[in-house]
Amino acid sequence: MTLLLGPPSSGKSTLMRALTGKLDKTLKVSGSITYCGHTFEEFYPERTSAYVSQYDLHNAEMTVRETLDFSRRCLGVGARYDMLAELAAREREAGIKPDPEIDAYMKATAVQGQQTNIVTDLTLKVLGLDICADMPIGDEMIRGISGGQKKRVTTGEMLTGPARALFMDEISTGLDSSSTFEIVKYIRQLVHVMNETVMISLLQPPPETYNLFDDIILLSEGYIVYHGPRDNILDFFEAAGFRCPERKGVADFLQEVTSKKDQQQYWYLDQQQYRHVSVPEFAQRFKSFHVGQQMLKELQIPFDKSKTHPAALTTNKYGQSSWESIKTVLSREQLLMKRNSFIYIFKVTQLIILGLMAMTVFLRTKMPYGHISDGGKFFGALTFSLITVLFNGFAELQLTIKMLPTFYKQRDFLFFPPWTFALVTIILRIPVSLMESAVWVVLTYYVMGFAPAPGRFFRQLLAFFGTHQMAMGLFRFLGAVLKSMVVANTFGMFVMLLIFIFGGFIIPRGDIRPWWIWAYWSSPMMYSQNAISVNEFLSSRWANTNTEASIKASTVGEAILKSKGLFTGDWGFWISMGAILGFTILFNILYILALTYLSPPSGSNTVSDKENENVTNTSTPMGTNINEATNRPTQTQITLPFQPLALSFNHVNYYVDMPAVSGSKDSPKVVSSCSLISVVLLGQVF
Repeated sequence: MTLLLGPPSSGKSTLMRALTGKLDKTLKVSGSITYCGHTFEEFYPERTSAYVSQYDLHNAEMTVRETLDFSRRCLGVGARYDMLAELAAREREAGIKPDPEIDAYMKATAVQGQQTNIVTDLTLKVLGLDICADMPIGDEMIRGISGGQKKRVTTGEMLTGPARALFMDEISTGLDSSSTFEIVKYIRQLVHVMNETVMISLLQPPPETYNLFDDIILLSEGYIVYHGPRDNILDFFEAAGFRCPERKGVADFLQEVTSKKDQQQYWYLDQQQYRHVSVPEFAQRFKSFHVGQQMLKELQIPFDKSKTHPAALTTNKYGQSSWESIKTVLSREQLLMKRNSFIYIFKVTQLIILGLMAMTVFLRTKMPYGHISDGGKFFGALTFSLITVLFNGFAELQLTIKMLPTFYKQRDFLFFPPWTFALVTIILRIPVSLMESAVWVVLTYYVMGFAPAPGRFFRQLLAFFGTHQMAMGLFRFLGAVLKSMVVANTFGMFVMLLIFIFGGFIIPRGDIRPWWIWAYWSSPMMYSQNAISVNEFLSSRWANTNTEASIKASTVGEAILKSKGLFTGDWGFWISMGAILGFTILFNILYILALTYLSPPSGSNTVSDKENENVTNTSTPMGTNINEATNRPTQTQITLPFQPLALSFNHVNYYVDMPAVSGSKDSPKVVSSCSLISVVLLGQVF
């Protein structure tokens, strides 16, 4: 187990991403990385190794066990099944009867595609997650497990798969020293029990955490200053003239000894004048240190690729077939829909309330028909229904953006092909869309007094169902492209505005300028408006002879349609439905392509160039000093005057309600609050 130390922007994350094959493709990279002598083109580093980010991205509604079970099913059993088959064959040849318990365990670990597995139970036990296995992970809105347990879940996701090299980046972010120690202790136990290789990046680990590691890599300004056993690193710096004080943490000493500002305080050779030792000079001295010489000697001997075990590297891109991936993702999404059932119940309730309000406005007793003057009320009722159905699909925008962070993580770790997730999402929304469309049509159709023929009823239901599917596909696509809730909501409303303006209701087709007519024909709402209007106004009750001389139409229904610039034949319904289907397919294809090829929102820059040694580190209150690991232009240093303030704290108290001792019948349920802290703190801020 190796600890990667280094100041911020020294290249720790870049190094880990490079070792796991996750560097940005646009970066210029020199050199090569091999696993057992094999380059990245010969296997899939994303599945052979695992990069564990400092961010815990999980589905908050799922329990710890469900999360690990899902990752195990997606990542597969690796080579365990083939190894078990080979072992069984050799046992039969040698006439060996295996131990029943060991045989049952090995068979259980090699079973693939099951809902639960002994590998999950073993991972839970090793990481100390068995006590919270059935608790939801939680987030800001859902109460769940603690931050330290989430870090262990993030690690456990990778352990259930075939990856045997873990690279964990800044896993102590947001945790106290006790939680960090517990996590690293569990990982150390994991390394020795399951024979893993782990590199962990920590910024300032406490001494008890530092002592758990076997090797240390000290990285600074893009140079590897030291890489070797933990016990020899202090000897290396003492040979260079720097000694760690007795009451100083070794990790803190290593962070500061390469800094030009803090280095001088550790110089212990009194008989020699202090001289600043730069990071490149430290790196050069390491090559002459006995640990560095031994490492260079080992690296000079190329690894024999023929000695690589077939199971050491993963050559399959995914752990499951496409069909198995669909079933796995489908079961997960069904579970999430069940856990988020409140959202769908709320949407249906919203439709019912809006439907009741609409029925009181467009009540059939107040809706006469048969004349051109009567068409305005029916046209308004149809348009209101259409707008309601379109806006009901807007919720898909937020649902899509909410799932993107977890999806991107699982996509980059090759849990499943992106198209399988998109396809499952599309399929599962179909019954939801049909139910919501049916609720609206069943509530409003006959109460508003639309054409009573059953065929007209089902055709309107079909039109609203297609419109709802189209709206959900559109907003799914916008969410996958825009990725930000603020940007997506703003741009989504702008798209809705354009759809309404050119939908044929606000501005009829005849009033649209010739250079904007293309927008009219490109508006999905226009086709939905045509479908529901043709379905209503071509019914028999609108077949009265047209008496309006200014409109050339044989019936009142055709005259109303013509005055609005809509289709005037029954064929218009099916043409409109075909266009709606085309828009739905187009938006869903674009959604699949967006999930497959678009990158997640960019984080910190990963540029690492040689530092100009003439650059002097300066510290300012505004934090305007340059990042030395980049080649960005130096900003002007500004020192702002300020008045020092003195802050005082007197009698700070912290109270916690102590629960009753479990198993004690006589103890009260709640013990009076207990004062934990009472201090007087005086400080001055400069």
